[in-house]
This record gives sequence, structure tokens and C-alpha cells, in this order.
Amino acid sequence: MKQIEKLPRTDGENKMGVMPVNRLLVTMALPIMISMMIQAMYNIVDSLFVARISEQALTAVSLAYSVQNLLIGVAVGTGVGVNSLLSRYLGEQNREGVNKTAVNGIFIMLVTYLFFLVFGLFFTRTFFKLQTDSEEIIELGVQYLSVCLIFSVGVLEQVVLERILQGTGNTFYTMITQGAGAVINIILDPVLIFGWIGFPGMGIRGAAIATVTGQLAGMGMNIYFNKRVNHEVQFVFRGFRPDTGIIRQIYKVGIPAIVMQSIASVMTFGLNQILISYTATAAAVMGVYFKIQSFIFMPVFGLNNGMIPIIGYNLGAGKPDRIRKAIHYSLGYATAIMLAGFFISQVFAVEIMAMFNASEHMMSIGVTALRVISFGYLAASVSVIYSAVFQALGRGMESLVISFFRQLIVLLPAAFILAALFGLDALWWSFPISEAMAAMLAWVWWKHIRRQMAGQV
Repeated sequence: MKQIEKLPRTDGENKMGVMPVNRLLVTMALPIMISMMIQAMYNIVDSLFVARISEQALTAVSLAYSVQNLLIGVAVGTGVGVNSLLSRYLGEQNREGVNKTAVNGIFIMLVTYLFFLVFGLFFTRTFFKLQTDSEEIIELGVQYLSVCLIFSVGVLEQVVLERILQGTGNTFYTMITQGAGAVINIILDPVLIFGWIGFPGMGIRGAAIATVTGQLAGMGMNIYFNKRVNHEVQFVFRGFRPDTGIIRQIYKVGIPAIVMQSIASVMTFGLNQILISYTATAAAVMGVYFKIQSFIFMPVFGLNNGMIPIIGYNLGAGKPDRIRKAIHYSLGYATAIMLAGFFISQVFAVEIMAMFNASEHMMSIGVTALRVISFGYLAASVSVIYSAVFQALGRGMESLVISFFRQLIVLLPAAFILAALFGLDALWWSFPISEAMAAMLAWVWWKHIRRQMAGQV
């Protein structure tokens, strides 16, 4: 049997095993939270500029969201698997496992890119025809989505390279890369959409080009930082062969996370079908909500990304007290963030919709939607944190079940029934109902897992 190379245990142990947990969580999560808020902000800016093209353009981007969400979901799900496995190997002092996880993660993303490339080249028009009969919306959607998918290698590799940095505790650099990508996108949006400083005005296609340019720049910077500052990982590609054992372990956590995001895409697609049966404006409102939701939820997802390697490392190192503290602090911070999101949605709903150049009809639908949906935010903090905990513990299936339960078993049927019985305004209550039920399930499951893993967590 091949001897596993071990990292020597020294007084210079990785900070994830020795730094006070609250301080560690803040120092690791805060850069990620900032970077993800920046990411969410530039998605909002994208939509703000697109809304100034026309409401039809905004609707097209909203309908494209389910595929974009799937793309991000595959990237993030795979990244979660890489992050969880890599940090665990790091805690076990297994250098070979750390290195193999990193290079196999990069390889997986290249293979994944081929799927989205084919979709972008041949199937975008079919996708939009399934959702609407409006030729204008279809054409605008094809222009936007095809560019995003054909050049999606940028976002796919950016995500996995960020997770490698996060898994080794180098979260500060992910803030830099995401921030730089966001700034590039925000600058290029008006330049390419409206034709500033001598560039031709490309409309909605310009928004897509701005997005992928920012993603490709982020990928390039992540390559640089992983090579220059990530000393925990050696990227050796000479003689590389895919390691099926490593890939299976990545996907043991990654596939449930990917399916979770795929469920979100199915949910979004289904909701759009319900909403567009009332009016295309309702679908545009849903698109606006998802952008605002991302701005509120992204800090919590950033918190998760800081928490996962801490749990993974300390699971490998056999330090259950540190795991419990990380979960405790994460729940507290997530609750505070969601309280802020609830307040913003209740008080500034009109101002938020006005930013998107909302018509009177869009305003009346959107203000109600934002205020009603925000009642589910506090419950969401519980299910989101525990889902990440399950992933970090290698229990990705539990996270998958919670997501499936929340979005397909509860939310979609509730949305259909409430809309059919009480009208469009009632549909939005399906969100807080589903969040509350998912939070209860997550809490019960956590108690069960703790009993199963007695002494480990």
C-alpha cells in the first residue's frame, strides 16, 4: 500500500485548528461575505441597466435566471465538495489528498464547461420558446443567455479556485478577485449596453459581455493567487490522470449541493410559468426579487463558506467543541443579517422597485411581493446554516432533502394553490410558509445527526 504523505504537526498548525472560533469565523467569513455582497450588487446593477433598455429585456433576463442559477449551482456545488474534502485532508495532515483534490476539482469544471457550451450554442432559443410566445423576449433572451453560457468557463473555474483558497483559509484573496470582477462588470455595463466612450451600443448582449468579462478576469486572478500565495496546495498537472476515488468523494458532497441548486432552477422555472400566466410583468417582478434576495442572502452564504472549512478541518482534527462553537456563532450572525434584510424589505420596498424603472403595474405587484416574502427570512437563516453544516460533515444528502422539501414539496404547490384560490398577491405567502417548514425540518435533523455522531460534533 502506498504510504500517505503527512504534513508535519508543528506549533505553526493551520489557524483553523487553533485560533479562537469567533475570531476565526469572522476573519474567514467576512472577506467572503463582502465579496459575495459585491457579487450580488453587480447582479443588481446588471438588472438596473437592463431595465432601462425595456421591461421586455428585464423579463428576458428574469426568464434566463433558472439556467444561470443552474450554472452557478453546478459550480458552487462542486466547489462545496472540493472545499469540504480539501479542508478535511488539511486537518488530517494529508498533503497528497489536498493536492489531488485541488487538481481534480479544476479538471471537473473543465468537463462541466463543455455541457454548458453545447447548451449555449444550440439550445437557448428552445429554452425561451418553452416559456413565452413573445418573439421580442425570446430574441433578447437568446442574445443574453448564449453569451453567458458560451463563455461560462470563467465563472466555473473562478468558483472552484476560490473554494480552494477558502479551504486553506486564504479567504482575503477571494474578496479581491470577486471585487475586481464586479468592478470590471459594473464599469463595462453602461459602456457596452449604451455605447459609451466610442464603443458600439450592444443592448442586452453588451450586459452579457460585461458579465463574462468580469468572470474571466476573476478566474485569471484566482489562478495567480493560488500559484503565488496558497502554499498549502501544490498544483501538479504533468502526467495528470483523473482520480476516480477523489472525484467520488468530491461529488459525495457536491452532487447533493448541485441537485439542490438544480431544484432551485426547477422551482424558478415553475414559478415563472405560474406568474407569466397572469402577466409578463409578474415574471419581471420575480426576477427583481431574486436579485434583491441575493443581496440579502449572499452574506449568509458567505458566512457558510467561512464556516464549512472550519468544521471540515476540526472534524478531521478531532475537535468537536470548535465545531459546535462555529455553528453557534454562525446561527447568531445569520439571524442578525436576516433581521436587517426583513427591515430593508418592509421599509424600502417602494424605493427598491423604483430603482428598476418599475411601471405603476409593476410597482403594485412588486411592493406586495417584497414585503410578504421577507417574512420568511428569519426562518431561512436556520435552514441555510444547518444545510451548510450537513455539507461540511459530509452529509450532503440531508441538505438535498431539505432543499427538495422547501422548494418542490412545499413552495411550488403552495404557490399554485394560493394563486388559484386567492389571486396573485396571495402567491407570495408560499415563500415564508416553505421557509418556516424547512427550518423546522433542518433543526430536527440536526438533533438526529448529533446523536448519530456523538463525540464528533
